[in-house]
Amino acid sequence: MRYMLLICGTPVPGADGCDDPLDEKTQAWVDEMTARGVRLSGSRLRSTATATTVRHHDGELLVSDGPFAETKEQILGYDLIECADLDEAIEVASKHPVTKVATIEIRPIWPTP
Repeated sequence: MRYMLLICGTPVPGADGCDDPLDEKTQAWVDEMTARGVRLSGSRLRSTATATTVRHHDGELLVSDGPFAETKEQILGYDLIECADLDEAIEVASKHPVTKVATIEIRPIWPTP
């Protein structure tokens, strides 16, 4: 089953970090999970200052800059993994070094036909 790991935390002010290499511990996690065959893809996200929100309201398209919700905690990145079950997904997420400073939300992905 496929799961999306949503990495949520509070960004460091003034540090977009999008061009910075991953720190050693995170890179080691990426390498290990890729070698195990459970990590399919993933990336960091640029800051919410670069976000665009799109929705329809009363038949009208609304496009706005930034995130829809004002919150301190943001989605900072994601990893798409494939595991046998939720227990394995929890084990994979628990090894991610970001869990020491942020949270990881594990969401199962609907299978596609």
